[in-house]
Amino acid sequence: MTHSSPIHLHFIDLSYKLKVDNNNNNGNSHVIQNMFKRAMNHVVDHDQSMIQERTILQGITGMVCPGELMAVLGPSGSGKSTLLNALSGRLPEHYFTGKVLANGHKLTKTVLKRTGFVTQDDVLYPHLTVRETLIFCALLRLPKSLSRREKTEIAESVISEMGLSKCENTIIGNTFIRGVSGGERKRVSIAHELLVNPSLLILDEPTSGLDSTAAHKLVCTLSGLAHQKGKTVVTSVHQPSSRVFQMFDTVLVLSEGRCIYFGKGSEAMRYFESIDFRPSFPMNPADFLLDLANGVWQQDTTASADKERPNIKQTLISSYNELLAPKVKDACLDTAVRDHTVAKNNKCTTASSVNTWFQQFIVLMQRSLKERKHETFNPLRVFQVMAASLLAGFMWWHSDFRDIQDRLGLLFFFSIFWGVFPSFNAVFAFPQDRAVFTKERASGMYSLSSYFMARIVGDAPMELILPTMFICITYWMCGLKPEVGAFLQTLLILLAYVLVSQGLGYAVGAIIMDAKQASTVVTVTMLAFVLTGGYYVHKVPVFITWMKYISSTFYSYRLLIHAQYGTGRDIWYLLGCFEYHNKHASCKFIEDDIEGQFSTSSCIGILLIMFFGYRLLAYLALRRIKA
Repeated sequence: MTHSSPIHLHFIDLSYKLKVDNNNNNGNSHVIQNMFKRAMNHVVDHDQSMIQERTILQGITGMVCPGELMAVLGPSGSGKSTLLNALSGRLPEHYFTGKVLANGHKLTKTVLKRTGFVTQDDVLYPHLTVRETLIFCALLRLPKSLSRREKTEIAESVISEMGLSKCENTIIGNTFIRGVSGGERKRVSIAHELLVNPSLLILDEPTSGLDSTAAHKLVCTLSGLAHQKGKTVVTSVHQPSSRVFQMFDTVLVLSEGRCIYFGKGSEAMRYFESIDFRPSFPMNPADFLLDLANGVWQQDTTASADKERPNIKQTLISSYNELLAPKVKDACLDTAVRDHTVAKNNKCTTASSVNTWFQQFIVLMQRSLKERKHETFNPLRVFQVMAASLLAGFMWWHSDFRDIQDRLGLLFFFSIFWGVFPSFNAVFAFPQDRAVFTKERASGMYSLSSYFMARIVGDAPMELILPTMFICITYWMCGLKPEVGAFLQTLLILLAYVLVSQGLGYAVGAIIMDAKQASTVVTVTMLAFVLTGGYYVHKVPVFITWMKYISSTFYSYRLLIHAQYGTGRDIWYLLGCFEYHNKHASCKFIEDDIEGQFSTSSCIGILLIMFFGYRLLAYLALRRIKA
């Protein structure tokens, strides 16, 4: 692990305002509705009165030094997370006004590499163990100058340091999968960031969802990192207990984006007493500060309920601006100038360049295989495929080679099932991965291309196992063409079709990035592909004829027929089309093959274009997502 020099963090007059469109309050859950609204806005002038400017932060100033633990307190919506995002460099500078300085300088890539950021939600893969999670993280985040063995040793030392040794072989788990406890999961998230030995550690409400004891243990760990390791630690806390509060060196209290207190935690109560705000009975200082931040103050013990006064918040803000703000700002400016001078003479050593693209690809694919095998070979999914194969096998049990209609129905069933099943499963891939992907990309763990290639290459072999099992059972039960060549040809066509359908799911999921909406879109798309596939309707209306030419089902169905019956003319003889031309429903469908409109090579070529085209669309869609 490389040497990491201390970071003195200063933030001066931070302000952030956001324009809110009250006409568009549905977020991402109503994409189609929002698109309609935007279209209507071109016809009717947009109501400017519905656009309001909301102040998230206003004039926030403070500092935190190495060896200190600073807590940001405030009710929900007070701007805590926004402030932490600005301090960690995750909020671009043009989004806010004011300055964020590290050792007297603006935030640089070098400083950001030495900054660890722990999000409020634990973004981890549920099926990996604690040890696997941290080892994969170490292999991806630590510099290429370290060997795999050295990276593993660093991961093991962090596991020991964070007290995770007892649960290192337990899976992370989530809401539906039992794994480590909430406190242990949070420690894993912190250990994720400690792997790079950060000088500055920022945590967004790490104690949320933890009981009092677990929260106390976690804050003790953070206090140890600050006091014993000399790290600069900043954390937001929603409602700390009294024994947690006393461990904070510095406290910053926010109310509706404005500061009402900044200073030592031990002096907070004394300050509020000096401006005539004191509790009427002994209570947790944190609870008292949060009451004030909410504009609630219990004046005396005879009061039957808390009295809400509209002017309390304004009084607190005015008092802070008059009494504390000038002192805090002067202290920040003085130390920032001094730190700027010291930083010139104190050059820190940073990590060498990250892993190569190929190294990232290998590690990501190994991780993907470990995580995805549980999802791919889920007992319910395996049962679904096996039940479908056996049901089809019994329904078409040893069907007659000359019974063309039944055989065509079986081949089209192959096209339906293995078009819908893989596309529907693949549509969830990127929406479910978005949180992890965004977080890890923001940390600079890997490139988009290495992640994307590892995902599609790692998923492919696992997605092909179930269709292989399906065709091995169904093919021989149904008595299809009893030749090894025909069987292998049918298998290859089916596997190629599965990969194309999977690519469609990837593309739709990456473009929409909402699992529910994407699954709806891919279902409707596959329904259109099935209806124009050439089995149900042979005489498609002219205005939607184009749809069958983009239908992967249309081409795979033709290839499956060719594998069983050869050229179209051979099927004509079996169907009796020469005697009953234009009377038999299937004759028109086979006629295209005789005329050479869609030869076997054409169908293969078009499926190949779809295979690469869908994946290219998915990659380009992922590039829109900012880390």
